[in-house]
Amino acid sequence: MRHEGKEWLTMFRTLLVEDNEGFRHMLQTMLAENFPTLEVLEAGSGHDAIVAVAALKPHLVFVDIKLPDENGLELTRKIKGLDATIAVVILTSYDLPEYRQAAFRNGASCFMCKESASPGDIVALIQGAMLNEHIH
Repeated sequence: MRHEGKEWLTMFRTLLVEDNEGFRHMLQTMLAENFPTLEVLEAGSGHDAIVAVAALKPHLVFVDIKLPDENGLELTRKIKGLDATIAVVILTSYDLPEYRQAAFRNGASCFMCKESASPGDIVALIQGAMLNEHIH
């Protein structure tokens, strides 16, 4: 479903699931600078992420693989089980083929490595998601 008009941009919600507070804050700041109307939600654990997804219905979720209480790959499966329309992006330091394969098997739309993903890559991904384009 494509939304017309700029009012759609003010309704778009992104959830950052990251236990590293410093990285989460840096990402949140970068998103606020590039998307002033974007609603950015934060969760530091898998449990908090599930609560946020169920209550706040984000459109796009960035998930780290290593979380204090849960594996981000399993969390991806749970998020997609709650709402299959949510785009889930794995954003991790663990750029291994087996993690990439598991991410896509569990329903991730995209897999990005923290060390090689530029701010421009993340901005382009969010712009595509906001325009309801396929994320990859």
